[in-house]
Amino acid sequence: MPAAHPTTEELSALKAFFNKVPVLPDKLFDELLPKWKARNYKRKTVITTEGEVERYLYFICEGVQRCFSTHNNKEFTTVFTYPFSFGGVVDSFLLQQPAKLTYESLTTTRLLYISYHDLFEVVDKHAELEKWMRIMLSHTLSGVLVRNQELSMFTAVEKLSALFARSPHLFNLIPDKYIASYIGVEKTTLSKMMNNIKL
Repeated sequence: MPAAHPTTEELSALKAFFNKVPVLPDKLFDELLPKWKARNYKRKTVITTEGEVERYLYFICEGVQRCFSTHNNKEFTTVFTYPFSFGGVVDSFLLQQPAKLTYESLTTTRLLYISYHDLFEVVDKHAELEKWMRIMLSHTLSGVLVRNQELSMFTAVEKLSALFARSPHLFNLIPDKYIASYIGVEKTTLSKMMNNIKL
């Protein structure tokens, strides 16, 4: 799909996301923002395939996506992404190693993206951006640890309740089978759970 230029509103949303950690000077954005491009995806489009090296860091402007792995012909959803946040197989992007997950759109999607080379060309010149990345990675690691705690300690009902508390809008946007995959149950089991508990 051809690349496009981000809109002014999309770049403003991207800048606002960066400014959640207020360590970046305005002049840095003059160099960073023009490097981002935009692309649209239809629903159920594979963006990054397991085994490929993730070439881009994505910023989600529209839609819902997921990262998943496959084992014994069964898909296991690891994470959902949606506006306004980063997406992609981020560990593969940062390490430039083959992805252990597949990244796909679940709904019509619009993403901004920047290549590894373009991002780190700016990072290498600006210590503030390196500091920003370190802080954001710390928050990301914290989220991963919470997710691992849920996987190891929570019942399926508790996992479902935690997902609803964190991302209630997903339940109206994507098919139940992806939510079932995320909490580790069959779709029929999820339907029974949703009928029996109050979300």
